[in-house]
Amino acid sequence: MIYIVISLAVLLVLVYFIITGQEVFGSEAKGERLLKMQRSRYYKNKQFQNISYTPALAEGYSMPKVMFNFLFDKKDPHLKPLSRIPSIHTDLKSLPKDQDVFIWLGHSSYYIQTDGISFLIDPVLSSYGSPFKFFNKAFPGADVFKPEDIPAIDYLVITHDHYDHLDYPTVKAIKNRVGKVILPLGVGAHLERWGYAPQQLIEEEWETEVDLKNEIKIIFTPARHFSGRKMRRNATLWTSYVLNTPTKKLFLGGDSGYDTHFKKIGETYGPFDYAIIENGQYNEAWKYIHALPEDVIHASIDVKARNIIPVHSSKFALALHSWNEPLKKVTSLAESKNLSVVIPMIGQPVDLNTAEHHFEKWWEFE
Repeated sequence: MIYIVISLAVLLVLVYFIITGQEVFGSEAKGERLLKMQRSRYYKNKQFQNISYTPALAEGYSMPKVMFNFLFDKKDPHLKPLSRIPSIHTDLKSLPKDQDVFIWLGHSSYYIQTDGISFLIDPVLSSYGSPFKFFNKAFPGADVFKPEDIPAIDYLVITHDHYDHLDYPTVKAIKNRVGKVILPLGVGAHLERWGYAPQQLIEEEWETEVDLKNEIKIIFTPARHFSGRKMRRNATLWTSYVLNTPTKKLFLGGDSGYDTHFKKIGETYGPFDYAIIENGQYNEAWKYIHALPEDVIHASIDVKARNIIPVHSSKFALALHSWNEPLKKVTSLAESKNLSVVIPMIGQPVDLNTAEHHFEKWWEFE
């Protein structure tokens, strides 16, 4: 009997290594990259740390309880949209270079063009947000953009290495159209395995400022989250960004639970013309690593945002709330505080030079 158990254990280990050895899972940092990570003050005990203590689950929750709820609780009938999500397929390649524009591509993927420079953030343009094609399928209508729609990009910007932010098929497909890649410590190992040259990568830690083209500056700023494409947790860093251009200030929030870093970012770099902040795929059980709608409002106030653009919703079902609950809640909360929330349809251009924005509540179509 003992030999059967040992054989099964060895077989499981072999299967794990065979599966995670595929390109989609990326690569571990080593050599100079690993040494740079180890020098970071946020790297301790062989992993990156949040500024504040951040448990994976909130008090009163356990992994067995969370898994039981996911598997056996009655699902919200609107967990996924009942019909096709309204969207617009804007031709990104035909946009005039002097047009300052934000275009949401679904979930946390978006395209920014400002001051003559283009940025593509966390593009997930395959039809799934996972390492496997059969899991985490995109909603119909939310998947109108494909890798071939992406024009030549000055800067590809990655906030962290989770599959719904760093999509292997997309990043691999657009490789020859990308100038430089901006990404947090350790994540460059994945892209090098996928064919990107080391000299293309701008790979830094929080509080690092980098000068870009056309007098634009990007600053790596903290987020409260975690990382990992395999079972090992926090082997790479996660980040938010401040994007300062000659004409505007943008905050690119990435994935983050609420914490004191938002206020510090606002005091140091704000106010911001636009704050693009995660709003969706939340749950009280993991509120420390994904913002609840009320946290989105608090964070937006903390960073001193003139306009809030909520993302991280409307493409994948990664939590148990209805697909459009995040947008309903954040608009209601913002209206009660007289805050400006900008929610275009996927693919609908937002003029970054316009003081006032008016979009239909397209998420209420069903």
